[in-house]
Amino acid sequence: MQYKRKKLNLQVKKRFQMWLLTRILGTVLLSSIIAAIILYFYSSQEVGNSFYDAHIKIRKVSDLLIPVILAGTFVSLFSGTLLALFLPQKLAGPVFRIEEDLKIIQAGNIDKEIKLREEDPLKELADTINDTISYLRSKIK
Repeated sequence: MQYKRKKLNLQVKKRFQMWLLTRILGTVLLSSIIAAIILYFYSSQEVGNSFYDAHIKIRKVSDLLIPVILAGTFVSLFSGTLLALFLPQKLAGPVFRIEEDLKIIQAGNIDKEIKLREEDPLKELADTINDTISYLRSKIK
């Protein structure tokens, strides 16, 4: 039997997807704006002062663009690194707390509830698990 791939569904967990998307797009936008500002100031300083002098000093366009490209790359790399460091932490913390509470529940303490902060991105998952445990608790009693 051949596995049929499902279509991409962007309607699932819309709020969580929007939270994640705004973080990533915000970082990309910020790094692009900073790179554009660096390009503007560098190009206006080098060429704007005296085009004739710049023409003599710069033999190739790459002589002007290499520092700008390197600065833009550095800004993008720095912002991407910050995103890579802090975004997973925002997700890993709630996942860790859920796992630890589920281990307590697995050990037999069915009165335990998973508590996350209101602003945690996985709050809905914790609430669903709590509802399931509550249902199972009522069935056992």
